[in-house]
Amino acid sequence: MPAQTILFDINETVLDLSILKPKFLKYLGNESYMSTWFSILLHSSTVCLITETNSDFKSLALAALKTLAGHLHKTITDEGYQDILSTFSCLPAHDDIKPAMKALKRADFRLVAFSNSSSELLNTQLSFAGLQDFFDNIISVEQANTFKPSKSAYQFALQQLQIRPTQARLVATHDWDTHGALSAGLKAAHINRSGAPYNSHYLLPDILANSMDEIAQQIILKEKL
Repeated sequence: MPAQTILFDINETVLDLSILKPKFLKYLGNESYMSTWFSILLHSSTVCLITETNSDFKSLALAALKTLAGHLHKTITDEGYQDILSTFSCLPAHDDIKPAMKALKRADFRLVAFSNSSSELLNTQLSFAGLQDFFDNIISVEQANTFKPSKSAYQFALQQLQIRPTQARLVATHDWDTHGALSAGLKAAHINRSGAPYNSHYLLPDILANSMDEIAQQIILKEKL
């Protein structure tokens, strides 16, 4: 077994959501509403998590779209909603992903896709992006009926991989996700894709960078010493 397992968050961290922006421009009048929708989606998943309400990321994504459309007084047909959400399965990988993953594989790390999305969507996304062969495991928190950043989500991943928290590092562009991993005893690395400052209330990982190439090199240096 490799000395370290690297868990990758998928949406925004590995896959580029910007391809969705034209859909939000078409149906909601402004491509920047994509970020608003994603924030509503994450908020609703957290609410369901805290209140122990059974849900899944797919239905929450649709509910978030309907909430946003309502706030904007926009009417979208069922076909329109499907048009937006179907694009979620056809996202390209960020340009820095494949080179970084090749470097990590050469260094003998085990790479794992780890997401709030369903297993079905995860497999579709990774297949479309040409990334399936890079990952040794694909884990959806849906199987544990939870969402990141709950401790149970990260513990579920560790159980599936049969490793200790200290043997795993999460890579994510969401600071709430890296905070969640650190709170569960894992290591973490934060890739800043948005340019926003890291939340000062969250636990700070020992690796921070603006590109996945930098993340990979720092991981290799730290773990191979």
